[in-house]
Amino acid sequence: MLRFLARRLLVTALVIACTSVLAFSLVHLSGDPAAAMAGEGATAADVEAVRRIYGFDRPLYVQYGDWLGKIASGEFGRSFYLRESVVNVLAEHAPVTARLGLMALGFALCLSIPLGILAGLYRNTMIDRLALALAVAGQALPSFLFALLLIYVFGVQLRWLPISGAATWLHFILPAITLGYYAAPALMRLTRSGMIEVMQSDHVRTARAYGLAAWRVVIRHALRSAIIPVVSLAAVQLGFMLGGSIVVETVFSLKGLGLLAWQSIQRSDIEVIQAILLLIALVYAVLTLLADMLNALLDPRIRII
Repeated sequence: MLRFLARRLLVTALVIACTSVLAFSLVHLSGDPAAAMAGEGATAADVEAVRRIYGFDRPLYVQYGDWLGKIASGEFGRSFYLRESVVNVLAEHAPVTARLGLMALGFALCLSIPLGILAGLYRNTMIDRLALALAVAGQALPSFLFALLLIYVFGVQLRWLPISGAATWLHFILPAITLGYYAAPALMRLTRSGMIEVMQSDHVRTARAYGLAAWRVVIRHALRSAIIPVVSLAAVQLGFMLGGSIVVETVFSLKGLGLLAWQSIQRSDIEVIQAILLLIALVYAVLTLLADMLNALLDPRIRII
């Protein structure tokens, strides 16, 4: 187990290192950052002044080294547009996206895993067709349209839930359902296919032959094997939710990382863009590592890979 953990930690460290290079390079490869920060009406002298003040006139490897040094000391620089520390900006927006992502993933798992189990156990029945229909609808329905439907029904007509802001946990219910419903189909189909395969395996047939209760065979023997790929996909989906929630955050007026990233791109706020890219990549890497660890605990055979 320790060797498996060491290999995964090494891979995670390499991924983060490569991502930091990409996060730093993409901003510079997209154009002249000094010209973007100076604005459309800036003169050549203004652009040169911005380039000198922010150090863009130095070699890229020197800029990258200085940037890594700031990150190592916990300093991501200052926002060019907001005129405050990037750390403070992220601290204000990241909790909103984190709460939204966790609630959305919880909803997606609570919806997809039971449906996947039922669809796998009752293959080619009405239950299976209903589950697949819900999965197709979840992928076909645009998230902004689904969000507007939820707002109209539960916010405007029934007045059960708030439709904007992030003051209480109730404000996150409709956004979490919107974001989680889009992630549920992939999780449901993977659970279904896993259950169909596992229910035909030898150890499940042996458990049935011993006369174990049906629910015990499904939960303790079949689901434990079928859930392994779902864990990995759930980690990826959570990372996607944290990094790609801009539409949901915009519709429900949530000041999260997705909305901040879009605004920072429009403003050419270089320091904030780099920090968000690195933070999202770090979250992806850590979630993947945790998923690998959990899968290794569920199935010891993975540890020898």
